[in-house]
Amino acid sequence: MRTFTRSLTVAGSVAAALAVGGLTAAHAAGTTLSKGHVDVLDVEYAAGALELHVHDESVVPGVEYDPADVVLQALPAAAYTVPSGTCYSHLGAAGSTVYRLPQVENSNLLWPGISGEHLTAGTFQGDKVQVRLASVSGPGKLTVYKNGLCPKDTRSFDSGDAALANTKAVAAGEHDHANWVFTKAGSYTATFEVSGTLVNGTKVGPASATYTFQVG
Repeated sequence: MRTFTRSLTVAGSVAAALAVGGLTAAHAAGTTLSKGHVDVLDVEYAAGALELHVHDESVVPGVEYDPADVVLQALPAAAYTVPSGTCYSHLGAAGSTVYRLPQVENSNLLWPGISGEHLTAGTFQGDKVQVRLASVSGPGKLTVYKNGLCPKDTRSFDSGDAALANTKAVAAGEHDHANWVFTKAGSYTATFEVSGTLVNGTKVGPASATYTFQVG
């Protein structure tokens, strides 16, 4: 079973960062993450509110960031040629180049995860919350899907498909990975929302966070 260590949230304050051992002013000034295991959508519930954090597990101990303080980078090595066939049509024309942060770990690239490990079982109805892709701004689109017989059918998020629910249920204790694809190089912002219903019927959220991605 995977062990988990509670880690720090960097909120963008130089003074606060320096007050914690091991952190430097560079963390507080803004951080670019381009390699290693990073839970991009890290869901937490505390003091009656849901939050989304970025949890960097590429360092020991792990560090949590406010999404506003982080740039997530898809390096040029993430370039991926779109295969032929309708099951890949959500990525663009066959033979075209997109940028894929893969579901399977590649030590030379960012490995983006989705985590409900901070959620406690018995808190939310069905032990799940809902994460929704609210908007994307950038030169292309963002699509997140799982490997499978027909990847087009395994999409959680696709900013270019208004007919898709663009919502993923995240369970308490869950840790998951998928392919994150950006169809063009450039800078993107993506806003995600998280909401849930407590076991007593009280609705929580939606709470939103905006992420910045630098691609290519």
